[in-house]
Amino acid sequence: MYIAMNRFKVQNGSEQAFEDVWKNRDSTLSEMKGFREFHLLRGPVNEQEGYTLFASHAVWDSYEDFTTWTKSENFRAAHKNAGQNKVLYLGHPQFEGFSVVEGA
Repeated sequence: MYIAMNRFKVQNGSEQAFEDVWKNRDSTLSEMKGFREFHLLRGPVNEQEGYTLFASHAVWDSYEDFTTWTKSENFRAAHKNAGQNKVLYLGHPQFEGFSVVEGA
């Protein structure tokens, strides 16, 4: 199993707009071989630096299934308007990928 996450530092006051982008997207993840589940996670608020931490969390059967998705037309379509939402967050999203060692 493989877990792919992106962390976003969403500017304070832009949280609802950021969530709406995700909730209203046309996702085709469920069409992809090996896709299991997706969650958008809201983390802590960092008042000093002016952001709320969010993470996208996708679970895949394998790293190979994930990388196949990143090379697919579905991936390109899902990310075609990503640049329009940069105003909502600080810096670039930070990707983190994990191979599951143990799970229940």
